[in-house]
Amino acid sequence: MLVWTLAIPVAFLLGSVPSGLLIARAKGVDIRAHGSGNIGATNVWRVLGKGPGLLCFGIDMAKGLVPTLGAGLAAGVVGVSSVPRADAWMWLATVAAAILGHMYSPWIGFKGGKGVATGFGALLGVYPLLTGPALGAFAAWVVIAKMSRYVSLASCVAAVSLPLWLGLTIEMLSDVPDRHARAVPFYVVTGLLAAVVLLKHRANIGRLLKGTENRIGQRVDPKA
Repeated sequence: MLVWTLAIPVAFLLGSVPSGLLIARAKGVDIRAHGSGNIGATNVWRVLGKGPGLLCFGIDMAKGLVPTLGAGLAAGVVGVSSVPRADAWMWLATVAAAILGHMYSPWIGFKGGKGVATGFGALLGVYPLLTGPALGAFAAWVVIAKMSRYVSLASCVAAVSLPLWLGLTIEMLSDVPDRHARAVPFYVVTGLLAAVVLLKHRANIGRLLKGTENRIGQRVDPKA
């Protein structure tokens, strides 16, 4: 319990670091005043280019991966296919803390990014139960992004697919009795995560319906 008591606030604090804002500020740009105004990797890429965008994505992903994997190792649940219910909820609370820290950073007025990169990293750290689903959702993201050229659409589809990938992963654990019942906390949290991602993308969904959403490759001049 001490591990989780420390892990949850640490995950929130790490997640709350506004990396996109800091990367842009180092280049003399307030990322919130350009493009979509979001501090996430997509807007950083659109405004500042590929290098800063990839750097932002990597840092945002690490903000989720480090606390969840670290906490899992400390609690001895990494690599366990049937995590005890109490540990499962606390591990998932660590995932949620990292994502919420990114979405609602106290350093910038409880605003932030949309949680996709940080969520991807956080899920990867919950090995093995959520690592496979995270990779499956990422594969879905790549396919949709290549087909549509819309990051927002790819992110929404990837988030919605996450519980489906989880179900496939759990089904493969044939040596675990009552495996789907034991995985209820993971189903609940992946479903809630999908809902939160959709909620954070509601403006993008509106622009997609209107045909005004920016496509991959469109740049915004930070000097404009």
